[in-house]
Amino acid sequence: MTRKVVVTGLGATTPIGGTVPELWRSATTGVSGVRALEHDWVDTYDLGVRIAAPVSTPAGEVLSRVEAKRLDPSGQLSVIAAREAWADAGFSGPNAEDSAEVDPDRFAVAFGTGIGGVWTLLDAYDTLQKRGARRVMPLTVPMLMPNGNAAAVGMDLKARAASITPVSACASGTEAFYQGMNLIRSGKADLVVVGGAESAIHPVTIAAFSSMQALSKRNDEPERASRPYDTARDGFVMGEGAGAVVLESEEHAKARGARVYAELAGAGLTSDAYHITAPDDEGRGAARALDEAMQTGGFAPGDVKHVNAHATSTPRGDAPEAGALRRAFGSAVDDMCVSATKSMTGHLLGGSGAVEAVLTVLAVHHRTAPCTINLENQDPEIDLDVVTDARDLPGGDFVAVSNSFGFGGHNAVAAFRTV
Repeated sequence: MTRKVVVTGLGATTPIGGTVPELWRSATTGVSGVRALEHDWVDTYDLGVRIAAPVSTPAGEVLSRVEAKRLDPSGQLSVIAAREAWADAGFSGPNAEDSAEVDPDRFAVAFGTGIGGVWTLLDAYDTLQKRGARRVMPLTVPMLMPNGNAAAVGMDLKARAASITPVSACASGTEAFYQGMNLIRSGKADLVVVGGAESAIHPVTIAAFSSMQALSKRNDEPERASRPYDTARDGFVMGEGAGAVVLESEEHAKARGARVYAELAGAGLTSDAYHITAPDDEGRGAARALDEAMQTGGFAPGDVKHVNAHATSTPRGDAPEAGALRRAFGSAVDDMCVSATKSMTGHLLGGSGAVEAVLTVLAVHHRTAPCTINLENQDPEIDLDVVTDARDLPGGDFVAVSNSFGFGGHNAVAAFRTV
């Protein structure tokens, strides 16, 4: 018999809230986290894109100076989100070793990132050029390596069953749910902290994504720049942040009397094998990921009532996802409402799927679909019921899915069921 996997804790630090309650309040009232960049390097490098969505609460306000100094900015956000999720789950101690109800040897971490320690890497190169090899920090390698975030979370919370780092571009955070679900279902772990993080608002990354024509250039209207599904969308807005979720086997959660937000019913993971940056116009790979989520979750298209879409606000990317939903779910799509929360948070790259999973869990738990802002003229090619103002979801049992797709043709889906 397949072990049931449930959600018992949530954590997040994002452009629209430094905690989960703040995030949810903003997501259901339509708050934008996009703003004009005020760094000197915007003018120094004459960047064509001058907007982004930084976290609303700087990591330095949450972590100690020593903790922050030992972590890349993406690692800082990872630890902040994971600690909130752990505390929210109601364990008796600050980590697995100090919690009598947790066996550290059966506790794992799966924490994704799309780029990893890009700030650390580029700062180290800058130091090398300006000050010489002797001034490069000894912690540079552990801070920049992509698995550094998962390692930091695992060491902080004392997880000894496994530490996994999905690196699948913007699908990384959602892939962590796939990995976490399988760790529990296989019997390898009873408890997994899953999530994803990114902190890549750097002149090099902005210049690079801008050169691909991927970023919005609405510099004069930051709050209106991220506009998924709108006919005037012109690219995504770079965001940063992290999301973390505590997954447990149902029996483990029941044994300790945990509050349960939702069930992680199923998940899907596929590859397009089509193009390094562009999605398959037919949405076939994404549809197969949705199919796998249904298969592993034991639900049908008619059970799905809400979708948190990948919907980045790029002219090329938004429509294929709509096609994938129609391909996988058929006419049942007409009874689903879709939220595109990147309209508020911007695109958190490897952290986006984890934050959107947190929002999807909350949508299931509160039976409320969050907002999509800046949708003024919906693209006629996108035949979806898009939630512009937060709305109630139906009573009874239902499923909500969260989609994430990344460069390289990575497709990941996490599906959550009411409890």
